Amino acid sequence: MKFKGIEFEVKHLPELDPGFIPMPAFNRAYLKNAKQPIAIVVERNNGLQSVFDTFAYGTSEMLEADKFYVDRLVKYLLWAKGGARITICGNTILADYIRETYSPEGARAFDSKFMSRVYEQNFAVRGIPYSERPAEVENPKPLGRHLDGCRIGFDAGGSDRKVSAVIDGESVFSEEVVWFPKTNADPDYHFQGIVDAFKAAAAHMPRVDAIGISSAGIYVDNRTMVASLFLKVPQDLFDAKVKDIYIRAAKEIGDVPVEVANDGDITALAGAMGLDDNGILGIAMGTSEAAGYVDMEGNITGWLNELAFAPIDGQEDGAVDEWSGDKGCGVKYFSQDAVIKLAPAAGIDLPQDSSPAEKLKIVQGLMAKDDARAVKIYSSIGCYLGHALAYYSDIYEIKHVLLLGRVMSGKGGDIVLATAKKVVADEYPTCRFEINLPDEKIRRVGQSVAAASLPKI
Repeated sequence: MKFKGIEFEVKHLPELDPGFIPMPAFNRAYLKNAKQPIAIVVERNNGLQSVFDTFAYGTSEMLEADKFYVDRLVKYLLWAKGGARITICGNTILADYIRETYSPEGARAFDSKFMSRVYEQNFAVRGIPYSERPAEVENPKPLGRHLDGCRIGFDAGGSDRKVSAVIDGESVFSEEVVWFPKTNADPDYHFQGIVDAFKAAAAHMPRVDAIGISSAGIYVDNRTMVASLFLKVPQDLFDAKVKDIYIRAAKEIGDVPVEVANDGDITALAGAMGLDDNGILGIAMGTSEAAGYVDMEGNITGWLNELAFAPIDGQEDGAVDEWSGDKGCGVKYFSQDAVIKLAPAAGIDLPQDSSPAEKLKIVQGLMAKDDARAVKIYSSIGCYLGHALAYYSDIYEIKHVLLLGRVMSGKGGDIVLATAKKVVADEYPTCRFEINLPDEKIRRVGQSVAAASLPKI
């Protein structure tokens, strides 16, 4: 295979998408002869910054390859770690290119605007000499696994909310309530639902010592920055009543420690608690691709882990994400959209008037009958995944990968798992992580119980 002037071998390609260009295979081949040291710095809130050391060619002959490599890497770093300022150390041409690409008129205008909103500052790109490369500043937090005292654990989902009352690590009360946050524009509806859940749990304990919250979205310092749960809330009301909604709701119970974390991170935390180990990357394949991470020391990093936007396919006509307008990103490869995208190539006609969830169920029904066309869909997704996991391991230090979500259910999930394991073993033998579905031991640590363990009393 040859791409952007770089030749490399790929043993495994998805049967239904033979034009797929795995980013880790391209990157490894690119870096074999790239000799100019560069660093990419991603700065986010509170002075935190991640530094990624790498190389470029730095020649006019390889400029297109350099631009492609750095553009895709910057995008990956932004959505994995988060940031509103990019610094390119060691190559002014590439710094100028990234500045133009992430400008309001550039190809990545969506990304820069999104990050500006998350971190409440204007997005900026600068170039500096490599000799001025700054030091990395991270602040992983040892959140979770605190099971002492009387705790409330709350898990806010798009269709139901779950709450648990936990006393010294044992759940004494759990409740699931159906609600409709994504279609409700009134922030008081959300606030009251959260408070009602807190009060229901508090009623089953002699006191409340701490509150831990798992919620879909992006949270910085316990504040809601972007979340699909509040999709219909107008921006002015979002700023006034949603950004601090969990902080305000907790005060209705008392002045106790509160911690809010992304639900993907809590899934990874629940996995870490169930496995009694660290270095967990959890990936849920459902409506989108959601991810969470617990590092090798058992900490939650504060990174975004929004791998749905991380590019894993380099082909020119890769699948396009309708939201960002970018192509080749995980959401179109590790969600129900991936199943729907591959169905025509497999020879499966899905009803145009059906919802994405209904289309997924049709393919799952065929898979339950061992339909050869459905097998090709899931094996292709497994091939995508094997390559992507090697790519993810370039940033995340991983011991265990946990695969969850509707796409991973049933026989199809078994095929995805087996194919991904084979791709990693054959193509990336230096990757040593285990890939598994959650077992009963992991499932016993529920999302709301893991959330309850977040704050330290």
